Amino acid sequence: MTKLPADEIIARIEAALYSAGRPLTIDEIAKASGIDSRERIKRLLSELINKTKIAFKALEIAKLEDGTYVFQLKPSYAPIIKKFSNKPQFSNSVMKTLSYVAYEQPVTSKRLVEIRGSKVYMHLKELQDLEFISHKSSGRVKIYNTTPKFKNYFGIGDIATLKKSLLLNPKEFVKKNT
Repeated sequence: MTKLPADEIIARIEAALYSAGRPLTIDEIAKASGIDSRERIKRLLSELINKTKIAFKALEIAKLEDGTYVFQLKPSYAPIIKKFSNKPQFSNSVMKTLSYVAYEQPVTSKRLVEIRGSKVYMHLKELQDLEFISHKSSGRVKIYNTTPKFKNYFGIGDIATLKKSLLLNPKEFVKKNT
């Protein structure tokens, strides 16, 4: 493998994080950067995180709980720019299914089908592919919960607080977060 200049390695990491539109693993970042050292990638990511904090006010490179990295808008700016966003990551129907999982968790697939209909299976697959939900099997029934990635992505610290705010004023919560 050709030895790349340090600036080119940094540029490749930035390009991968920016264009992915999703969190990337250390291995994915290493592959994009053209270097094999996981330790060097971690050092470079740490430097990039610090540079990003200085250079940007609304954007960040964040290390998520699962060890992946993402270039994203800081969660506090999401409500401000929603009206400028032209394409949601997923459809409203998938978002509704996710909200039911978040609110009723742990929730069975049977209950979700009762609430959302048989198309919920496609929604659940999409949400699992995005790693926003996970399930455990209990016999033939699957029981769904949200993941730490869900909390990070939506800036939710505590599910209990989320549920309480939905109970107190669901319309205001939806208006504020959509």
